[in-house]
Amino acid sequence: MIYLNYNNLDGETQEKLLAESRKEIEAKHGKEIQMCAVNNQEDYHAILEEEAIRNLYNYKFIFKI
Repeated sequence: MIYLNYNNLDGETQEKLLAESRKEIEAKHGKEIQMCAVNNQEDYHAILEEEAIRNLYNYKFIFKI
C-alpha cells in the first residue's frame, strides 16, 4: 500500500510513483522485456515505460485528507 497526502499530488509525486513502478518492473521482468524488445526490434525503454504505467493500476493507494 502506498500512503499519499491528497493535497500533494503534484507532478513530482507522480514521477516518484512512476519511478518506483519502473524499478519494480525492471527487477521482476527486465530480462523478459529486453528479450521481447530485441526479438521484435522495439525500444526497451518504451516497453518498460508502458509496463510501469500498467503496474500502477495494481497498487493500492490510501489517501490522507
